Amino acid sequence: MFKTVLLPILAASFAGATAFAADSSTFPSTLPVQVSNYAQPTFDWNGFYTGIYSGIKANQTGGTQYGLGVNVGVNAAFDFYLVGGEVAIEGLTGGPGSTSYAEILGRAGVIVADNVLVYGAAGYGIDLGVPNEQDWLAGGGVEIAVGDSISLRGQYVHAFPGSGGNAKDQITVGAAYHF
Repeated sequence: MFKTVLLPILAASFAGATAFAADSSTFPSTLPVQVSNYAQPTFDWNGFYTGIYSGIKANQTGGTQYGLGVNVGVNAAFDFYLVGGEVAIEGLTGGPGSTSYAEILGRAGVIVADNVLVYGAAGYGIDLGVPNEQDWLAGGGVEIAVGDSISLRGQYVHAFPGSGGNAKDQITVGAAYHF
């Protein structure tokens, strides 16, 4: 009797259990859905930009000058490399007097994070007032993107005298708007 009654009941139980195990079960969840923040948009370093900056320029014979300036430039990024060019003009006061200074810089750098650029710069500078000085420029800086189209920059440039004048050191900080 055991074989004729219990064996068919056990077989039916196993068959039902395996059928239920294969079915998917859903339970309502009250847990909040978490959104990943890993898909943040990256800063686009390509294209034109314009900015403003302030700085200090010092040389051994002329003293220290303080200034405000504007710059316009263009960048092209390839993977994590960047090349670009920039034109800047600034008004300087203090030290030997007030003057204007213009510079043309080429930039090449590495995008070390989506919003951080480290670069070197080289170019040509000219004093637009008295004395008439022309300089070869070399330096570098760090630029950090702080919004979709705004970046902040710190830069150091050393001026090697080309004609007239003395060597100069310039430190600037500024902001740029990227188009």
